[in-house]
Amino acid sequence: MGAKAEFVYVGGYTGDKGGAAEGIALLRRDPASGVLSRLGVAARTPSPSFLAQHPTLPILYAVNELDADGTISAFTVAADGELAPLSVQPTGGSDPAHLSVTPDGRFLLVANYSSGSVSVHPLDPEGAPGERSDLLDLAGSGPDAERQEGPHAHMVLPDRDCVLIADLGADRVWRARLDPVSGRLTMLAPAVSAKPGTGPRHLRLAPHGAMLLVGELAGNLSWYRPAADGSLDLAGEIAASTQAGPNYPAELTMGPDGRFVYVANRGPNTVSTFAWDGERATPIAEIPTGGDWPRHMILLGDHLYVANQLSHTVTTFRIDADSGIPAPQGEPTAEASPTCLLRWASMAVR
Repeated sequence: MGAKAEFVYVGGYTGDKGGAAEGIALLRRDPASGVLSRLGVAARTPSPSFLAQHPTLPILYAVNELDADGTISAFTVAADGELAPLSVQPTGGSDPAHLSVTPDGRFLLVANYSSGSVSVHPLDPEGAPGERSDLLDLAGSGPDAERQEGPHAHMVLPDRDCVLIADLGADRVWRARLDPVSGRLTMLAPAVSAKPGTGPRHLRLAPHGAMLLVGELAGNLSWYRPAADGSLDLAGEIAASTQAGPNYPAELTMGPDGRFVYVANRGPNTVSTFAWDGERATPIAEIPTGGDWPRHMILLGDHLYVANQLSHTVTTFRIDADSGIPAPQGEPTAEASPTCLLRWASMAVR
């Protein structure tokens, strides 16, 4: 047996959304050097802008971010990284932008951005999603008349006994309880009522109970602490970028030890590094991504990979273990209209 093969799948926008991707692309990653090598298109499917994987089965899930009737697609993953279609289901909403699987592998949750809803899809024993068991419509708006005229679900994340929903349109992070039998959601009190005009996009749960949130419209990173009633109170905030001009931060990630936080900034086209001490985020560096419109990123070992949507590249950075600061490594990898990166470790191959 040889070294363990490691793959990175790339979701992106296809022609229906003005992109140049052909579907889900497949890259091979060298775990030691961090170098990416393009292997080709693993599956042709319309605008798979966000990807997720089953917690125990070799199944990959993709949203199909379509304007009118959004769908999700499921694929079985072969040892060589190839994808075989398994199931396609309508989400009941428009422009699904994010999806995740519950830790028990029983349900797939989908955030429909434009229609402001969350759909729930039961998963069968093979991991195939079925028809919706629920469609939860959100409500609310914000002060930005163009971007916040109504609710816009941008992320859905299972968290212990509830589900967190980042709503860019209503300046809320909603909480809902998922019934494990019926697959239906019951809305609870909001986890976060953000400052008007924040535009919650993506969030991360930090060690010791804190939640980190990027505000796409406010261009900031904020953090919250649990309150007695189960909600989260604002504990601090900071600009995501120090550069002049507008910034629309897209993604944040955190190292496994929780010491450093990274934010991708669209507009400045940078990655900001913050030291996190459990109480506050302190800026320590801001590095150009070498591309245009960093939409998504993942941290794998001591390497950070950034998907630059408009320059059609994926940039590789090596993270300094002591300072946490990323440094560019090699030339960016060409990849059409990338919007999401997903790491996949296969069985050992010869």
